[in-house]
Amino acid sequence: MIAHALPAAMLAFGLAAAAALAQSPSDRAEWPKTDFAKRTVDLAEIESGGPPKDGIPAIDRPRFVSTRAARAWLRPKEPVIVVRLGREAKAYPLQILMFHEIVNDVVAGVPVAVTFCPLCNASLVFDRRVAGRVLDFGTTGRLRFSDLVMYDRQTESWWQQFTGKAIVGNYAGTELVRLPSEIVAFEDFESAYRTALVLSRETGHARPYGRNPYAGYDRIDQSPFLFSSTLDRRLPPMERVLSVSVAGRHRLYPLTLLEKRPVANRDLGGVPYVVFAKGGMASPLDRVNIEEGRAIPAATAFERRLDARVLEFAWRDGRWVDTGTGSEWNILGEAVAGPLKGRRLAAMESGVHFAFAWLAFNPGSEIVRELR
Repeated sequence: MIAHALPAAMLAFGLAAAAALAQSPSDRAEWPKTDFAKRTVDLAEIESGGPPKDGIPAIDRPRFVSTRAARAWLRPKEPVIVVRLGREAKAYPLQILMFHEIVNDVVAGVPVAVTFCPLCNASLVFDRRVAGRVLDFGTTGRLRFSDLVMYDRQTESWWQQFTGKAIVGNYAGTELVRLPSEIVAFEDFESAYRTALVLSRETGHARPYGRNPYAGYDRIDQSPFLFSSTLDRRLPPMERVLSVSVAGRHRLYPLTLLEKRPVANRDLGGVPYVVFAKGGMASPLDRVNIEEGRAIPAATAFERRLDARVLEFAWRDGRWVDTGTGSEWNILGEAVAGPLKGRRLAAMESGVHFAFAWLAFNPGSEIVRELR
């Protein structure tokens, strides 16, 4: 949430100084429509992240360019959030989301909020419709457990980005519908969707896109910023993990484990699924220039059931193949060669986050320690 020089901000901002109850006179003036009497969390858990309301501006009128045009400023290994609904696919580069955190958009006729919290490495996409009403989201300037707190402009209710749940205001207790998405390298998106669209840098705001204001934040020994809860010591706080969820059960795959095994066939809650991992994507939170970020894996998860069969996947000669038909698949769960070419696996509820953030909201998660 801090727009400049995170290491210096860490030294300057103490937790006690940053914490502020949401019902101070100045906050009531800033949030006249917010009903603070309706809430599902302790207001003391909500802290100032530094910027004021909309100090980090959401993108409300996104423009898009072709993948070919995006090559002029988006490097092949840079990470993008991929949203695929119906026949439409779009990519949202993290180098842009880093400075806006929310894009209010429409994909295949569905109003969506594409969100990214750099402090939690959390990219989540939500349907913006609630009880037939389309909401528009902005940034509050607040954090809870180091995670972005959003607000809707219609009622100024506050929403937790990590869970999609309203925590303060008229909508308190309401949960947004989460939509599937993945983070992969731009080159993998372009390879799969050459005629698709990429969020443009023409946002209406002057920002140093391509630069990382959080340089060094994702070092494995780093401590999360403005996180005042108890850390779960089962994993290093800044370990990236792939979460896979089924009916309230959660399983975590540390990406350091997936670096060694690019495929895993598993079941959770009776649902067979596969995990794909591919190295080489640039970390957006490592170096000042995102394109120079150290190589990290992209990781995705999909159901293995296709029609009436359950597929088994293997890594052969640098390719993912299903052992039943020998078809080749990509990181986005699509068959690109073989008898199943053109078929697509259903996305699991999954995502890549920092371990501290996921475990703060889902402490009962199972952690995978080895892959067979």
